[in-house]
Amino acid sequence: MASRTVQYVNGRLPMLQLEEEDLEKNPQFSKLLLELCQILEPSGESTTLSRELEEVQRELRLQRKVWLRSEVLHRLIQEMLLDLLVRKQEGKTTVEENKFLDGLQQCLLVTQCSGLLPSNNDAGSIALLGLEKQDLLNLLPSNTDILWIRERLHKQLEEALRKKCFTFLSFHQPETDEESEVLRAAKALRLASTLEDEKRRLQTEEEKHQEIGALLERQQEMYPHVLLRCLSLLRQAASDLRLQAQSEIDCMNAEYLEAKSNALFLKLRVEELQVLTDTYSPEKVDVHKYIRSSLEAAVKTEKNELAASKQILSSYEFLGTKFEELVQEYTRLKDKIKDNRWAIQELSKTLP
Repeated sequence: MASRTVQYVNGRLPMLQLEEEDLEKNPQFSKLLLELCQILEPSGESTTLSRELEEVQRELRLQRKVWLRSEVLHRLIQEMLLDLLVRKQEGKTTVEENKFLDGLQQCLLVTQCSGLLPSNNDAGSIALLGLEKQDLLNLLPSNTDILWIRERLHKQLEEALRKKCFTFLSFHQPETDEESEVLRAAKALRLASTLEDEKRRLQTEEEKHQEIGALLERQQEMYPHVLLRCLSLLRQAASDLRLQAQSEIDCMNAEYLEAKSNALFLKLRVEELQVLTDTYSPEKVDVHKYIRSSLEAAVKTEKNELAASKQILSSYEFLGTKFEELVQEYTRLKDKIKDNRWAIQELSKTLP
């Protein structure tokens, strides 16, 4: 919602260039901006003022067009007079041209002086040198001469305008110099609309250039913030990936160490078996088997004798205390016999 509001406000009021954070921090401000968009133009002016300004500009363009038309005609006439004066000084003019020059200068002078006199609407104004407009009109040539001057002036103005148009056309489209006069005249008639189209196109391109420049400035302002944000995200991503990769590396290292320890244990077992194989040859194993079987047989025999002795002892237990006295006497006699045997052995060692 905030993004759409920002786009709408920036489209209606491009001079603001808001960000989503501005509206999020100030919710009421967005309502004010939406209301302003209804009564303001993109230039920042009110709708009523914009319409009035447009009407005034239209009237100004119309008046400027009328003034430019008059100014162009006036300059053409001045150029025409200057050309005739130069030719008159050089003695290259005809009688008709001299008559036309004098009459046209006289008409222009009367017109200029009439413009200096107060108009009829200015009540109470004092005329310059007491002159009236009728006094100046009396100085004009006769009506026949004025009509002749006007007709000749129209023809010469048309010819001068045609040459000017062809000059402009040659400057704007140099390739038309080799074309026919009829085609050049047709293109000259369309030259004004062509220049207007080019002017609008250039204005549009200029506006686009300004918009691109403003957009570039905004992007240049946003670039450091975006770059810092990207660096922060990259740093966070690198940290997360590093922790995840470290855990995976630790698991792989643990598996590797476990496999390596198992391999070492197997290798030790192989070495142990190799040592046993080298220590105990098949002959030694057969001997050990024989010894083991002999020992097992002896143990079995002893166990049988022990069982028989236990059985005999159990049969003697019924005798009670007498059996114990007999056992003690038997033990005493056995010890005495043992001592006597030892003494005899010692005596036999001492005798020659």
